Amino acid sequence: MSDLHNIGFSDRLKAAAEAKKARLAKFQARPTITDPLHDQRAALKTAERAQVRADRAAAKADARQAVLDAEEAARQAQAQLDAEALEAKRGERKARKALTNAEAQAKRDARYAARKARR
Repeated sequence: MSDLHNIGFSDRLKAAAEAKKARLAKFQARPTITDPLHDQRAALKTAERAQVRADRAAAKADARQAVLDAEEAARQAQAQLDAEALEAKRGERKARKALTNAEAQAKRDARYAARKARR
């Protein structure tokens, strides 16, 4: 059958060399197509990243400010409670003093009346 196709040793070597070249051609680098918008896309991507960073920084600053506002509100509420407690304490002391002064006045008036009654 080999004789019918007239395939000799040199033909087989030639076919093997061509097959090897074809296999190697698969692995060779192909020419790449450069994207004409590559620079613009890089700039857009950079701008998008900057925007995302700015948004995250703003959200972080807002969160910090919210925490600070909550702490300030708690401090003010505590200060208000302290002021009210102090005012209540002062009010009680004033009431006690007024009562004591009234009792002292009543005692004085009673002594004065007793003196007047003896005369």
